[in-house]
This record gives sequence, C-alpha cells and structure tokens, in this order.
Amino acid sequence: MGPRHICLVTETFAPEINGVANTLANLCRELRMAGHQLSVVRPFQRGESRQGDGSFEGERHHRVRGLPLPGYPELRFGWPSPRRLRAAWKKNRPEAVYIATQGPLGWIALSLARQMGIPALSGFHTNFHQYSRYYGAGFLESLIRRYLVAFHNRCGATLAPTARVCRELERWGIGNVHCWSRGVDSRHFHPARRSSELRSQWRVNESQLAVLYVGRLAAEKNLAQAISTFERLKAIHPGARFILVGDGPLREKLQRTHPNYLFCGIQTGDALARHYASADIFLFPSQSETFGNVVLEAMASGLGVVAFDHAAAHEHIDDGINGRKLAMDDGEEFSLAAMSLADQPTLLSAVRSRAREHAESLDWALLARSFEQHLFNEPQEAIDNGTEQSVAGFQSHRSV
Repeated sequence: MGPRHICLVTETFAPEINGVANTLANLCRELRMAGHQLSVVRPFQRGESRQGDGSFEGERHHRVRGLPLPGYPELRFGWPSPRRLRAAWKKNRPEAVYIATQGPLGWIALSLARQMGIPALSGFHTNFHQYSRYYGAGFLESLIRRYLVAFHNRCGATLAPTARVCRELERWGIGNVHCWSRGVDSRHFHPARRSSELRSQWRVNESQLAVLYVGRLAAEKNLAQAISTFERLKAIHPGARFILVGDGPLREKLQRTHPNYLFCGIQTGDALARHYASADIFLFPSQSETFGNVVLEAMASGLGVVAFDHAAAHEHIDDGINGRKLAMDDGEEFSLAAMSLADQPTLLSAVRSRAREHAESLDWALLARSFEQHLFNEPQEAIDNGTEQSVAGFQSHRSV
C-alpha cells in the first residue's frame, strides 16, 4: 500500500496514560514506518502550551479546546470548531479518518467527514456505557448505549478489539463491525528487564513473591477483588508484597487503608517495563475492559497473569497453560487461582515462560497492516489473512 494521509480523531493521546493512548501510539509508530502521513485531531492536554497546531513525533496535530471528562479529570472532551477543522482538512485533505473516541469531538469530525466525502471508520476502545454505573449515573447507561449505536452506524465500519465485543455490538444493532485486535511491544516489555535493585527497594528477595497491579486506581477496576486475593495469598506467603502502579481517585483512600502496600504512581517507558519484569504474579480483576493492554504487557514481561475470562484474557490466555482466567464474577476462584500459582513454583515458572512465548507472536506491524486494509476497504480476504497472521502464534500454541 502506497503512502496515504490518515487522520486520527481522539480525546486522548500520548503522553497521556491509558489503553486508548497506548494503542494509538503503537499504531502511529507502525503507520509512520510504513510511510503514511499522519495527522491527529485532539483536545489540548493539561499544561500544554496553547500556541495553535503543531507537529509531534512526525504527526501534524490539530488541537481543540476541551472540558474535563466526568470521573476522568485527566482526560478531556474535545470541543472543536467545525469551521477550523473544515479549513484544515481542505488545506490537507485526509484520505481516511479514524475516530477512536465517540464524544462531541468524534461526532463533529464524523459529520464533517461525511459532508466532505472522506471515508470514516470508528474504533470501540472503551466501555463508557458501563463506567456510568461506578460514578452514580447508572441510569444513563441505556441512553449512552443508544447514542453509541447511532454514532457507529453513521461510520463506514467499526473496529472492535475482540470477537466477543464484536458480537455484543452487533446485538446492540451496530452494523459492519470488524475485529481488529491489539499487539504488544515484546522487545520493550521483556523478562530481561527484571531488576534485583528494584526488588530490593520493594523489600522482596528472589524467594519471595512480588504481586503486581498496573492500571487506574478507580472503582470500575474492581480493586477490592485484587486486595482480597492478595490478603489471602499473603496469609500463606507472609513475605509477599503488593505493588500497585498507577493513579486515580481511589489512591489516597487505599494508601490510608493499606499502608503496607507499595504505591508507585504512574510509571512509563523503561521504568514501567522494569516494574513489570521485576514482579512475579500479575492480578487483573477488572470486568469493565474492552481489551486491557496491560494483560499483554504483563505476559510479554513473563508474569503469571490472573484475570477474569474477559477481553484480552479471553482472547489470549489458555487457562493453566500461559496464565489463569476465571469465570466472570467468580471471586473465590480468582483468589484460588492466584494462590495456586504462588503455591506451585514449577507451575508458575512454566506459565510465565509460555506467557512470554505467546506475547512474542503479537506483532504490532501485522496489526497495523490489518488496520490499513480495514481503513481503505481492501478485499476481505486480505483483511482476514492479516488478522489470522496476528493470532497465528496463539492458535498454534493452543493446538499443541
């Protein structure tokens, strides 16, 4: 495929820390390497100089004003000027638009793309309809869902991260849904980044267990399950330590309630990779993810992952082989699974090795090629072949 101008529309982008920003950062890297011209429409980020548009990491950024997202003050709804955006697109017309978030920014960009005859696809990255339950606005869930159906049905197609999410969106009444998965940078997230110095700072020696959580410290992440599981594990393995990487509205309360836990805040780059690789068991109790990139990052880092049978874990964990995945809402089995890894060093070692092996097959370059094919409506056979290649490693592993 020759170089094209692709415009991404999103409420969040690097260096912000979340799954959408992480996915787009990896995707943009691969698209740049393939020679495409990229532009990004996004809100101003906190503390960012408001000097108009600019170029970052090779992309042209058209920045718009925004308002804090309820429950996520570090993220912002975009409020673009349709006139300014139209002028920008007339000056440098994109050949396709990908809309990653479905707020006002996405709606206006979609409407403008339709008016200008520019192909527009959307991505389903976040279960915002479910998040309303955790912030006292559960009564809005059905209204948000209806809005999402209307939004996605105005797009040429919708890309969802797993087959299960695709089926759910189709049940809602969204048409033309395709599966576009996620990858992991297995060169960056690697067991070789394990640091004895960092474990020493955690006060964990090699015979003790470092149990890790990476993610937002917020109600929708089901942290009570992770805490309950760790406390049961620690009762049998008193030298175990619980390390939490991330920030959010629950951090202050959790630090008061559990002063013996290690709260490391937000980590990025090499520091984040070291935190992953220096742990042993990864607890991921969230049941609200559309995917959960941290599961793949933990697997690439060679950790024993314990998660519910949902999103990334459903797609990529073969229970008892390269991790543990438990039936949704079965908190007892979740805890027992973590304890079984802690109690059986040989099993934990085997699971960690196979997790790393699987992650090595999830190449972002293949997924970027599949994205191109969806975006520019290449023949379905080519799209299917690209998708099959991106998961071939997992399929062959399961058949062994």
